[in-house]
Amino acid sequence: MRVLVIGSGGREHALAWKIAQSPLLSKLYVAPGNGGTEAVAQNVALDINDHPAVIAFCQSEKIDFVVVGPDAQVVAGLGDDVRAAGFDCFCPSKAAGQLEGSKGFTKALCDEMDIPTAAYGRFDSEAAALAYLYTQGVPIVIKADGLAAGKGVTVAMSVDEAEAAIIDCFAGAYGQSGAEVVIEEFMEGEEVSLFVLCDGTDILPLTTAQDHKRAFDGDTGPNTGGMGAYSPAPVMTREIYEETLERVIWPTVKGLAARGTPYQGVLYAGLMLTETGPRLVEYNARFGDPETQVMMMRMDSDLLPLLHATATGTLGGHEVSWKDQYALTVILATQGYPASYSKGSEIKGVENAGSEHVHVFHAGTRRDGARLLAEGGRVLNVTALGTGVREAQQRAYAGVDKIDWPEGFCRRDIGWRELARTRV
Repeated sequence: MRVLVIGSGGREHALAWKIAQSPLLSKLYVAPGNGGTEAVAQNVALDINDHPAVIAFCQSEKIDFVVVGPDAQVVAGLGDDVRAAGFDCFCPSKAAGQLEGSKGFTKALCDEMDIPTAAYGRFDSEAAALAYLYTQGVPIVIKADGLAAGKGVTVAMSVDEAEAAIIDCFAGAYGQSGAEVVIEEFMEGEEVSLFVLCDGTDILPLTTAQDHKRAFDGDTGPNTGGMGAYSPAPVMTREIYEETLERVIWPTVKGLAARGTPYQGVLYAGLMLTETGPRLVEYNARFGDPETQVMMMRMDSDLLPLLHATATGTLGGHEVSWKDQYALTVILATQGYPASYSKGSEIKGVENAGSEHVHVFHAGTRRDGARLLAEGGRVLNVTALGTGVREAQQRAYAGVDKIDWPEGFCRRDIGWRELARTRV
């Protein structure tokens, strides 16, 4: 297969790294890629927002299969356009991708299919949203309805904080994504993610992971796109896993199919494990970042046929196997992230950070001759395997400490919840 991966982040580097190991692969492109993807694929300077340009490249290079990584391209319907041009494509339809593109859409589906989730209100005016806030009190969760790069969510512990979040949304802090606001009940519990492949009819559960959304140690600071993760997440017991499939995943799959918009892609369910059972926090319609990095390190199976079967409605009968190890990734980000940050600082020592058990996935990097430069907020994902979370954590931070980048920072407590529960 000649394969094109769409995207430039850590998720896409991890997917490309895993796809590159497939015996089914003959040629791999990544568009536009980053400073790390060129080690496993050919980077292509495509504007991935220009769908005709993507299709023209597929035609000229005789691409067999397109794998779409980022949420923005899912929501923009790139998968629909690529399929209409005659190419197999791993990407939900634009209609089904509203699971991520509109939090209100997902809430309405939850109502329809009796999927357990937080109580909510949806508003298209600041005055109505504020009035609802005053009837509910705090703590409460304020969300921009659309995509906001992981930053459009505020867990407000005070009325002032909630008011500011609502006013920011309607003032344009997230562009059109904040034109509507969803206000949710604050759910007590521990958050965990479950990933499931779905071909429209059949599902293949993958694995669990736990992300760390806050910028700083101790889960403090602003929300980010994710500062680190580990997999699997033992807090997701077999009982909770089965209940999630029955009460959350299957009703979603059946509900979308019944609407005539079957879901074909990866379902990323963010769950809150509450006293009354697992409840859906939100869906993402693509692989998680940084969860993909830990999943790809752990996956024993060939990824490429699983993605292709998902995209072509032939997932039934496929299985997936995993290494009997934990994986943990630490994000190195540019100082200032998730607020404003500078670009162009040089990163040294990345080649020293990897080992038999450690791999460095690139996110926001670019090459300038022999120099590696930071080009984004989240820049590197130092990812390690270990017999338990503790060993994986130790190996990941040993890799981090070999990287010379004064302009970067990371959390030093990735995996802390699991380490507090176990000695392993």
